[in-house]
Amino acid sequence: MSRKRVYITGMGAATAAGLGVPALWQAAREGQSAIGPLEVARELRHNIRIAGQLRGFDPAVHIEPDVLAFCDRFTQLAIVAGDEALAQAGFARADRQGERTATIVGTGVGGGETIEIGIHNAYVTGQRLDPWSVPRLMPNGAASQLSARHGARGPSFAVASACASGTQAIGLGAHFIRAGIVDRAIVGGAEACITASGMKGWEALRVLSPNACRPFSKDRNGMVLGEGAAIFVLESEESARARGAAPLAELCGYGTSSDAGDIVRPDAGGAASAMRQALQDAGLEPEAIDYVNAHGTGTLANDATEAAALAAIFGERLPHLPVSSTKPVHGHALGAAGAIELAITVMALREGVAPPTLNWTTPDPRCDLDCVPGQKRAVTMRHAMTNSFAFGGINAVLIVGQA
Repeated sequence: MSRKRVYITGMGAATAAGLGVPALWQAAREGQSAIGPLEVARELRHNIRIAGQLRGFDPAVHIEPDVLAFCDRFTQLAIVAGDEALAQAGFARADRQGERTATIVGTGVGGGETIEIGIHNAYVTGQRLDPWSVPRLMPNGAASQLSARHGARGPSFAVASACASGTQAIGLGAHFIRAGIVDRAIVGGAEACITASGMKGWEALRVLSPNACRPFSKDRNGMVLGEGAAIFVLESEESARARGAAPLAELCGYGTSSDAGDIVRPDAGGAASAMRQALQDAGLEPEAIDYVNAHGTGTLANDATEAAALAAIFGERLPHLPVSSTKPVHGHALGAAGAIELAITVMALREGVAPPTLNWTTPDPRCDLDCVPGQKRAVTMRHAMTNSFAFGGINAVLIVGQA
């Protein structure tokens, strides 16, 4: 049965690597890490002193004062990324997207900065809380602001599924288009999770590295948090053709599953199920995938579980399939991670370059795969896959192909 094709016609990003997809892709492609010393407004005797933060960002340069008053940092990053995506897709700021455009943005935390400031003021300083605290902290803040900014009057909502949030938001947007509910969707993920209390919470889980993220390396010792946003314009084939838009890539497949088990421990079966569903959705066999952008957090449990799931899908071909993680470049941006990594995956597909996995030093028998250690590699790509696996046992996978 034929189905509607879905194309990516615009992308935008704001990450630790800087503003824009070009800055993100250059850092990922060339292996330039944007991880640096932790900077937070209030110190809590942090043991972990590194993070992937967008430094020197002045939101007032990009967002009007009457809008900025309602925006937590995660929304600010989404607006900047969204403006870039819409512009690349060929839309002017004055263009109204109308009732046939959805806006779906994933976030794991929502307005974490606003929450921390509010609690600090209420319990420590006794200051009056910002009267706009609630619209700033609500998880749908990014989606709602993008919807209003671009006049997108179709379905608008947030997806909150931890580290799979952005990926699920993108997948849902694609299905809305396929189902004929909308012709176009503004989708992605946004996260600004690096606050003093947020860092202490992750420290307590004992999954953060004190020095470096080393995905799939035997000496890996945890992940490094990051922040950022990536936003995409998805369109039906008919919509893109009617506008004369030049697609960047085709969004071919989406799969999502639940482990329905441990709330924090990953399950290889659940991850493999999401990959299998994405392949089925795309109408592809595993042999059609030429590159995988892995979830690759650098934790002991996640990397070994993901490797086992990849082996279940790709079998004996896995040691010869380029599989890299770019989290050592931009950090793990939680609900925005999948969206940021999709932008990298699209660029890898377009340029035929598999970005490297930084900081890899030692083979791990439990991670028997080609993780493109150290340096980028030229790879002929027809299709590429990107994985996102989250606390709560949520798995989400996207597949993109040449347009």
